[in-house]
Amino acid sequence: MDFNLTEERMMLRDTLQRFLADKYSHENRRALIAAGMPFDSGIYAGLAELGVLGAMFREDQGGFGGQGFDLTVVFEELGRAGVIEPVLPAVLAGGLIAAFGTGRQRGLADEIIAGTHVAALAQGEAGARYDLNHVETTAAAEGDAIVLNGIKTHVLYGSEAQTLVVSAREAGDAADMAGISLFLVPENTPGVTVSSHRNMDGIPSATVALDRVRLTDAARLGAAGEGLGALEASVARGLTALCAEALGAMEAAKDLTIAYLKERKQFGMPIGKFQALQHRMADMLIEVEQARSAVINLAGNLDQPRELREVHVSAAKNLIGRAGALVAEECIQMHGGIGMTDEYALSHFARRLTMIDHLFGDTDYHLERFIALKAG
Repeated sequence: MDFNLTEERMMLRDTLQRFLADKYSHENRRALIAAGMPFDSGIYAGLAELGVLGAMFREDQGGFGGQGFDLTVVFEELGRAGVIEPVLPAVLAGGLIAAFGTGRQRGLADEIIAGTHVAALAQGEAGARYDLNHVETTAAAEGDAIVLNGIKTHVLYGSEAQTLVVSAREAGDAADMAGISLFLVPENTPGVTVSSHRNMDGIPSATVALDRVRLTDAARLGAAGEGLGALEASVARGLTALCAEALGAMEAAKDLTIAYLKERKQFGMPIGKFQALQHRMADMLIEVEQARSAVINLAGNLDQPRELREVHVSAAKNLIGRAGALVAEECIQMHGGIGMTDEYALSHFARRLTMIDHLFGDTDYHLERFIALKAG
C-alpha cells in the first residue's frame, strides 16, 4: 500500500492550507459564535469553490475524489484550523444521497457539492447509546403515505439543514438489524420540529421531533428495510473524517504548546529546557504519531468488506479518543491556566477533541465493539 499523497491530493492540501491561513482564525471563529451565527457562509462557499466538498464524492457522484485519503487530507487541515463549517454533514448525509439517491434526489447531491444546500443526518436517539441499529422512530404506511414518528437527538447542523436524512424503522423491534429505512425529509415538512443548541466546541446541533410527518414513497432513500448497511458505510466514512480532524487538532495543540514552552520563562530560562517537560512533550509526540498511523491505516481500509472495515473503524476511533484526551490534557497542563481561557486557541482544540471522542462512539464503546468484531 502506497501511503504517499498523489500530486492532486498534495495540491488540494496546499491550496486548503493557504485558504484557511488567510481566511480563518481563532478570533474570527470566536466572533462568529458570540454573534450567534452557526457558521460563516462565505467561508463555506469558499471551501466549495476550492473543490473541498467535491473531494468528498466520487466522479460518478459529481465529485473528483471520495476515497479514504481524500477525506483525511481535507479533514486534517480542517481540524488544524478549527473549522466549524458543515463539511462533515456533506460526508454523512450527502454521501448517502449521492450513493442511493435517484433522479431528483441526486440533484440534492449536486447542490451539496456546490455548497448551496446543507443536508444533515438525523440518526441518533436517546435510548440507542451509539448503536446504529437501535432505531425507535417508526415509519408506517397509511394509504399512499408513509408517516414518521419519533425523536432524533444530537443532529449535527440540524437547524441549518434544508434536508434531513432520517432513519426510521418499518419492521422489527427497536434493536433489530433489519427493518431500518432511510428517508429524505425537507426540514419545512409539517410535523418536523427542530430545537437547536450549540455543543461545547461551538458546533451547532439539534433535537428533531417527528410528529406524524407524512411523506410519499418518493422520499425513500435506498431499499426499504435495508438502511443499516448504508448507515454503517456512511458513518465509517464520517469517522474516518473525524479521526483525521482530531489528528489536525492534536497537531495544532502540539504546535501551540511547543511555541509556548519556548517563550515562557521561569528561573531565567525557557520552560522548554526543563527535562520533565521535555519528557512529557516526547510522550505526546509519540501519541500523535500513533494517531497519524491509525488514520492512515483506516483510510487505506475504508473500502474493504464490511467485517474488516468496521474492525479498523473501531480500532482507529478508540486510539484517536485516547490520544486526543492525552494531548488535550498535557497541552493544557503545560500551559497552565491560560490554556483554558476562551481567548486562547488551545481551548477550542481541547473542546473539539473532547467532542470528537463522543461522536458516533467513545473510546469505551469502540473498544467493546472492536473486541466483539474480532471475536465474531
